[in-house]
Amino acid sequence: QVQLVESGGGLVQPGGSLRLSCAASATFYRINNMGWYRQAPGKQRELVAEITRSGDTNYADSVKGRFIVSRDNAKKTVYLQMNNLKPDDTAVYYCKAAIVFQGDYWGQGTQVTVSS
Repeated sequence: QVQLVESGGGLVQPGGSLRLSCAASATFYRINNMGWYRQAPGKQRELVAEITRSGDTNYADSVKGRFIVSRDNAKKTVYLQMNNLKPDDTAVYYCKAAIVFQGDYWGQGTQVTVSS
């Protein structure tokens, strides 16, 4: 059974930074794409950023230039560096991993609140 464990959420003032981490307990499995999604109250879950195994990235327009997604394949971990945070970034952030021959797995979610 694969599990994704997220950490790094919290409360931050506008303009501040946070770094999210998501580690996959997938010792015997290969992981393809990894990514971050978020869901704000009353809204649908949306893609924030994703990264392929080789390091190609894709970002939502709303976070381009502020967020950076990266991964450590040896540690099976994906990161999201969030800079210049805005109140509209407030949401529960979920990581997702595409496990070869196993399908997609989701983390439990971590709350990010941007408020003064």
